[in-house]
Amino acid sequence: MGSSVRELAGATPATRDRYVDLLRVASLGAVVLGHWLMAAVTPDGVGNLLAVVPALQPLTWLLQVMPVFFFVGGFSHALSYRSLLRKRPQGSEDSVYSAFLRARLQRLLRPTMVFVLVWGAAALLVQLLGGGGGLTGVTLRMVTQPLWFIGIYLAMVAFTPPLLRLHERYGWGAFAGLAGAAVAVDVLRFAAGVPYVEFLNFAFVWLAVHQLGFLRADGRIRLRRAALLAGGGLIAATALVAFGPYPLSMVGMPGEKVSNMAPPTLALLAHGLWLVGAVELLRAPAARLLERPRVWRTVVAANGVAMTAFLWHLTAMFGVYGALLALDVDLPEPASAAWWAQVPLRLALAAALTAALVAAFRTFERPAASAPVQGHGPLAALGATLCLLGVLGLSMVGFNGLLDGRTALLIAIPVSAPAAVAMTLGGWLLVERAGRGTP
Repeated sequence: MGSSVRELAGATPATRDRYVDLLRVASLGAVVLGHWLMAAVTPDGVGNLLAVVPALQPLTWLLQVMPVFFFVGGFSHALSYRSLLRKRPQGSEDSVYSAFLRARLQRLLRPTMVFVLVWGAAALLVQLLGGGGGLTGVTLRMVTQPLWFIGIYLAMVAFTPPLLRLHERYGWGAFAGLAGAAVAVDVLRFAAGVPYVEFLNFAFVWLAVHQLGFLRADGRIRLRRAALLAGGGLIAATALVAFGPYPLSMVGMPGEKVSNMAPPTLALLAHGLWLVGAVELLRAPAARLLERPRVWRTVVAANGVAMTAFLWHLTAMFGVYGALLALDVDLPEPASAAWWAQVPLRLALAAALTAALVAAFRTFERPAASAPVQGHGPLAALGATLCLLGVLGLSMVGFNGLLDGRTALLIAIPVSAPAAVAMTLGGWLLVERAGRGTP
């Protein structure tokens, strides 16, 4: 792998925006580290460190960096779709759209499908043998939770062409329209008490951040606007939390009546704005750092396995805790001095086990060979929709209770794990067929 990474790094064109690659890796890495740190596991169960020590919740304003990943996604999707349009100037819109979906979703869904199938088979075996209690049951329920991010990202890919057209026509106005819709949703939710309207902000909040990536692709977020985004977003987020109905934590907390994450709120959008502005202000010094060959090779290597590491990092974390419990290693009270002293060991073990899982599954993150594309846009859109619903459903229901018919509400529809897996796999097959022009 070392030689291939060196070759890839050496072949990087001068026009490539290396900073975007760094942001992609750094944002996923921050999420992994945050999950490892927040887990408060004891022999009695699994809790959240931020609930045990509420004074640590301001740290989520630094560690909740998913908006940066979606911002980077918008940048990359704009470049990818425009590149396909240039390569197929005479091609049909169906052809370009299906090719775009397949190309963008390959490195996202191939490792996800493997993760789902491996965990699904393991969960079924465990429950057939009568297991599924204690930490094992918690693991089966929680290990799929990060898949919500995959589902939201799928929607962003699917909506890229129409939203890119809106961007090209209205520029900042398209972003303002999505942000304004997010404001309207929260007004209807909190002031008027309209039921279920809050779920619309899964689209409006994240797509607004995604739209900023389009502006970045066109060079329309320069230093002055980046400073305005950072300052304005931070002030707005602070005011909304201080005077509005929004909690301090920018990640979900157990038992809270209002979460900034599920569904997203206006406070999370403001948080995303300040993060986007902040990372843009750091672009110039980071670009100079990335000119160093060793630094750039590290970023290239990390990008090649980032999605695999993200998918399996909770597996590694629960594996470490399970091993510690099996070996009768004392798990101190969360947030105690002994607990903090044990943190470096737990992080090192989780990182080592994640690396082993990456070594086992990284081959599935490599994109498959491209195929001649005739295109079938509606089939591709249907496949992406099924994948989105399946992945989101699985993130909510988990793998525990496979044999008991356990369900979770996806907005207002009960979804079981087998149904979610079937939708995910079926949708992926449709995307693959559409991308090869075989409806």
